[in-house]
Amino acid sequence: MEQNIGKTLRLNCQLDPARAKALHVVLGCEGNPPKAGDPLPAFWHQIYFWDPLPEGQLGRDGHTAKGQFIPDLGLPRRMWASGALEFHAPLLIGQEAVKTSVVEDVQLKDGRSGPLGFCTVRHDISQDGQLCVTERQVLVFREDPAPDAPKPPLKQARQDEIRKVTQSFSPTTLFRYSALTLNGHRIHYDKPYAQEVEGYPGIVVHGPLLAQIMMQMAAETGELARFEWRNSAPFFAGEAGDFCAFPDCWQVRGADGRLIVEASATYR
Repeated sequence: MEQNIGKTLRLNCQLDPARAKALHVVLGCEGNPPKAGDPLPAFWHQIYFWDPLPEGQLGRDGHTAKGQFIPDLGLPRRMWASGALEFHAPLLIGQEAVKTSVVEDVQLKDGRSGPLGFCTVRHDISQDGQLCVTERQVLVFREDPAPDAPKPPLKQARQDEIRKVTQSFSPTTLFRYSALTLNGHRIHYDKPYAQEVEGYPGIVVHGPLLAQIMMQMAAETGELARFEWRNSAPFFAGEAGDFCAFPDCWQVRGADGRLIVEASATYR
């Protein structure tokens, strides 16, 4: 595992206004979409820095096959467990930017449901030689689910929010978000694969998409300096969820009361 630490990937990308306009529509944002010269909204860099590969270099799940930039830990299922963003300076739409990705840490642990693998990747995004965004992404890997495995206990979300927005996501929205982020993970659009191979009851909503909605809510309060989130349980297409604001955090709560995502923010 140690041989993977320090592995680096560098990508250049023009921050095309057309992609920002498309994400503006997919997210259902109000008003006019951002244009060339405007600051890129927080976390919208997810739709840039594509690294397309031939299908033969993809894994069974539609992602880039493990063992290339992301190490192969011998565990087939992957999820985005948590993320943290630091905003140093605005990224400007219409200009070229550079993303340098580094594998910072790789670990194997024993979980309640079996072995777990963790990979932490840091992304530094710069423009005109200035560091604009630092993002840390923690991926978790696990074995395929056993048919008779007991369901893990679900953490319950808070109920004392000061603001709530209820939202659901259609399969079409998930497909369009996958296309914009070049995310080939089949759990987000291939229902038979999601159910029969990875053991989910339906198509899974992207964790980053949920974080994006919470980030937009948080940005209404002030200019973000840092935003962190942790995924707690999967959320599914067609399911209604409550995006809740509290004085000290944000949460996404399922209709059954389960905690799906929890986030915190600091401001300038």
